[in-house]
Amino acid sequence: MKKILLIALLILSLTGSIKAQTPTAQPATAIAHTTDSKSTAEIRKETFEVVWRTVKDKHFDPTLGGVDWFKVRDKYEPRLASINDNNALYVLLQEMLGELHQSHFNIIPPEAIVPDDVKEPPNGGIGIDVRMLDGKAVITRVEPESKAEQAGIRSGFVIKKIENTTVEELFERAKKRKEPIAWTNLRTMRAVLARLNGKPGESVRFTYQNDRNKEREIALERERLKGEMSKPLGNFPPQYTEIETKRLAGNIGYIRFNTFALNLTDRIKAAVRSMTDTEGVIFDLRGNPGGVGGMASTIASVLSNQSGSLGTMRMRTSEVRFVIFPQREVNLKPVVILIDGASASTSEIFAGGMQELGRAVIVGERSLGAALPSTFQKLPTGALLQFAIADFKTPKGVLLEGRGVIPNVEVKLTRASLLQGRDMQLEKAIEQIQKRAKSVSALSR
Repeated sequence: MKKILLIALLILSLTGSIKAQTPTAQPATAIAHTTDSKSTAEIRKETFEVVWRTVKDKHFDPTLGGVDWFKVRDKYEPRLASINDNNALYVLLQEMLGELHQSHFNIIPPEAIVPDDVKEPPNGGIGIDVRMLDGKAVITRVEPESKAEQAGIRSGFVIKKIENTTVEELFERAKKRKEPIAWTNLRTMRAVLARLNGKPGESVRFTYQNDRNKEREIALERERLKGEMSKPLGNFPPQYTEIETKRLAGNIGYIRFNTFALNLTDRIKAAVRSMTDTEGVIFDLRGNPGGVGGMASTIASVLSNQSGSLGTMRMRTSEVRFVIFPQREVNLKPVVILIDGASASTSEIFAGGMQELGRAVIVGERSLGAALPSTFQKLPTGALLQFAIADFKTPKGVLLEGRGVIPNVEVKLTRASLLQGRDMQLEKAIEQIQKRAKSVSALSR
């Protein structure tokens, strides 16, 4: 099995969210693999055909869940005649893929694809993260020493407007897709971050609501992101990666990384091994959209001294297990995994498998339920087609797609607690580590 088949990254396309992770690199109308003998219209028709046939021939379920794919073609193909640019084509193709009602079927435009030779993050930010809480874009984390912190921006503040676009407008656009609220919230969150992020050195103006519910407008200069770019993997383009490892009060290990990218593997494993003398380890996967699926097994293998499996992905004609092979210097201390509604794909494979094996307690909010391993294919226009190549079941046979991972301990973020400077989910994770550490200590006496 090639590693490329273990890609499981949630990408939300055509919502502005991709640009938050993969900045503009090519013109939107770029045509790849063209010849003088082919017109633009012919290339678009060929692209439509590639997308339709790829789903028909390579979908892991030959029945496509009961969707009449030939009828879908009859519905969308006539609209090609009125398509005048590639962006309109991508919207059409994304609508067609939406008929499957499954995650990991996306069109990624050329301008959202980072070139293979990019070595440093081409994007910039102001140092904040946001989540949609009760329909509001609430700041949940402010990077220490960032432009935002220096300007007095705090967790619990609410983003109201970015340049000339209100968050309410972004939320209403996402609602029109008539998807579950978790997806609406995620699309809105990504759209907000996409507008806040951008070219380093340029300013972004936004309006926020402070702790006294007073609206303020501010312009902050974007800084270059501090992480690094991963290497391309087949048609999977480079991704921006970052990792944070530290010890919390009470000698509790903490590991947070933004995506499952191969360049982070050794650093994650080293962090786990360096924490064998702690009371336990917290993996913060909140907001982590996934990445290389095989990394879930790799990380689990330094957290267990027994062979096992995180689950199985079922393809059209075969199955692949996410097997755990214990490695040297395993860390057997208590493990807690933090997840939320923006945790998806490989994050769900790792959390769901570790939960069922009894190796980790899951704290936070139900994950997105977008757990279909996928791969990427280059299209004639230069865009990428992301398509699922398998479904995934936990060790006990639970399908995570559309369901998500349900926490052992559910804790919701609230604006009130964030304004108090408290991360209730992290606090509960720490409490669970302490509780389990005491139990282990009592048994060893």
